[in-house]
Amino acid sequence: MKKFLLIFLFAIACTLSTGQVLGIERPQIPEIQQSAQELYENGDFSNAIERLQAEIRDYSNRRDRAAQSIALRNLALLYLEMGDLVAANTSIEESLQIVKNLENKEKILAQILEVKGQIQLLTGNPDDASETWETAIEIYQDLNDINGIIQNTINQTQALQSLGLYRQSRQMLERLQSSVELEPDSILKAKALQSLGDVLHNLGDTKESIEILNRSLTIAKQFQDREIIASILISLGNATRLTSEKDEQQALNYYQEAASLAPYTTTQLEAQLNQFNLLIAKSRKSEALSLIPHLETNLNRSPLNHSTIYARIHFARHLMELEDISPATIAQRLAVALQAAQKLGDRRAQAYALGNLGKLYTQNQRWDDAQTATEQGLAIAQTLQADDIAYQWQWQLGKIFRKQGKRKGAIAAYSGAIHTLQSIRRDLVAISSEVQFSFTESIEPLYREFVDLLLQPNASQDDLIQARQAIEALQLAELDNFFREACTDAHPVQIDRIDPNSAVFYSILLRDRVEIILALPEQPLRHYTTPVSQKRVEESIEQLRKLLFDHYIRANAHKKPAQNLYDWVIRPAEQEIANSNADTLAFVLDGALRNIPTSILHNGQQYLIEKYAIAIAPGLQLLNPQPLTQQELTLLAAGLSQARQGFSALPNVEPELEQIQTEIPTEILLNESFTEQNFSQLARSSPAPIIHLATHGQFSSNAADTFILTWDNKIDANELRGLLQADPKYHRPIELLILSACQTAKGDKRAALGLAGIAVRAGARSTLASLWSVSDEATAQLMTQLYRELTEQKVTKAQALRNAQLALLNGDTFSHPYYWGAFVLVGNWL
Repeated sequence: MKKFLLIFLFAIACTLSTGQVLGIERPQIPEIQQSAQELYENGDFSNAIERLQAEIRDYSNRRDRAAQSIALRNLALLYLEMGDLVAANTSIEESLQIVKNLENKEKILAQILEVKGQIQLLTGNPDDASETWETAIEIYQDLNDINGIIQNTINQTQALQSLGLYRQSRQMLERLQSSVELEPDSILKAKALQSLGDVLHNLGDTKESIEILNRSLTIAKQFQDREIIASILISLGNATRLTSEKDEQQALNYYQEAASLAPYTTTQLEAQLNQFNLLIAKSRKSEALSLIPHLETNLNRSPLNHSTIYARIHFARHLMELEDISPATIAQRLAVALQAAQKLGDRRAQAYALGNLGKLYTQNQRWDDAQTATEQGLAIAQTLQADDIAYQWQWQLGKIFRKQGKRKGAIAAYSGAIHTLQSIRRDLVAISSEVQFSFTESIEPLYREFVDLLLQPNASQDDLIQARQAIEALQLAELDNFFREACTDAHPVQIDRIDPNSAVFYSILLRDRVEIILALPEQPLRHYTTPVSQKRVEESIEQLRKLLFDHYIRANAHKKPAQNLYDWVIRPAEQEIANSNADTLAFVLDGALRNIPTSILHNGQQYLIEKYAIAIAPGLQLLNPQPLTQQELTLLAAGLSQARQGFSALPNVEPELEQIQTEIPTEILLNESFTEQNFSQLARSSPAPIIHLATHGQFSSNAADTFILTWDNKIDANELRGLLQADPKYHRPIELLILSACQTAKGDKRAALGLAGIAVRAGARSTLASLWSVSDEATAQLMTQLYRELTEQKVTKAQALRNAQLALLNGDTFSHPYYWGAFVLVGNWL
């Protein structure tokens, strides 16, 4: 598998976890003589190998085949620790050849297969590794060896993770947990729980991860195994650092305790590097500087193997973030890592070290040296098909070319980086964004920098087409990041194919300006720039939201920021849109622009909704271009009118659903009947093309915190699709999913991403929801009018929503946009 160390690479980018990331346990070698064991434990692997080789010769001379095969197996483990995969494989194959001719060989064979699977995983063959461990499990089952079964099941889950199959890994570990709960407490039980905790953490289930890891720690402490205790403490630090600012010190405490407890230098180094990383990330510079001598001591004491090479590169990368360290000092550390990688024949590590050397030269504006080192690292990465490294050095090369004024080369490099990144999309997104890499720091800027490069004055149509594709790709990458998996397959769609009467706005917020690409049917792309900073746009959006909520005090105060936003986004193309005869405006929104409904933008005389129907698209590539089927519409509705699970009552839900029932044939689940199970069963079997949920819900930038409330549970974004998946015999798509009492999470700047996420995950062609919680009386009126429009007027969904909103706007009671403006249509607007 060409991306076999993807997970390892991104793990060291933020939190170094040398042993646990790949699930390779530190080898236990009770069979060898005490002197060799001591050499091993002290990190003197070379002399330990010499002692083992001497023993192997002795066993061979005495024809003790069983002891010889075990010693060869242990030798392979030591070669693994040294990073010499070729020698490790040679030793393990020799061991297997010897054991074939032994009697009563089952347990020895299983132990050898454990190590063979580790070698296969590290050499990029996770499928083969999983099969090898499955064979070992079968042997251990015949021997009724529960410890062997547990250990090799844990190993199998690591193979799944290396394939990006985190959810399958979680399911396997949860089944294993059910089994080990019946067993007495043991180190292996602690390890099984730790593995589950790490997977939960990687999937973003931080709270549950911490609970499981604490249970693991409690068990490990019973046996006073300092190595496993230190390892679990590192896992706890990695999970705790994500919870909140106040837990930052607790994470540091975990790392410090792990470093003091760990009996092995490599584990101490792992803990210290994670601590160093966190201190730098939190701008605690003096504390980070004080840790450097301890890190250097442990690096110098550690053998130059695969793990410590990456540790040295990781250390150098973070030194680049400190102004106090001279470039020559950092370059020397990278040179040591590069030489060690060359000595071990680890070409992947060579590619990584060279690219980081290029990064160092880039920081110091040594452009020629930066280009040479980056191109060398990129060439090796591409030869290895190591796309997860290659995209980084392509991106870096683009920056170098741009700084040198080589625009054509820069565009080619950026374009290549995005293409490479998309090729590893399914592998990349399986890893938790906060733990393994920061999306907003390590992925998102690539797209923004590319669009910034393309959208210059006098940009050509080719530039605009590439920029639009990059914006579409960014939208998809954000959704992938939201779900921690490749959420859906995208297919290019032209606006003309979707709707010849619509205009589509692609927006992107850059540091110093707002860029808009406008797509009109059968016309070239139009591009315009507004020189207003991202900070000012975000401040205006926040001000607009605040003034909308203060409408009782200042009824019209919101119009000023609403007009500012209109001027920045709509005004430059106002006349062209009018000339195009477009009746619907669709917006592919970026960043904070998602947090306000574009329907309430104001031109000084009227709201945008008064001129056009409005829709939000998470990118045209994600749209199903089919229009609403003009048939007799039916509805499945569910709601809560009573207070539940700490949420307030919604007294108008019941009359809302009753009124809707007078407009359209409706099947209703209300209060006690609206359980998760009942809803799932009915949603799967109902032929109704519209599903209406009148209940509390929340949209967040975290998929786990994006949910819909039922009587007995919360349905999160990841669960929704499974609940709405229709029984195959009904063959009906969900035309429209309506969420009539949801809101964006307060204080979450990217909360509206959850609305796009739930719209995509639901599998519905369109989703209608509210960005804030509105009077349920106003909601009831709007929904009743919406269904009247859909059933009587035969209009598009966007036009039906517009007419319903205008009914409130032109009325007396709910004319303020606080009441009607919260509702947005996401997805297909036809």
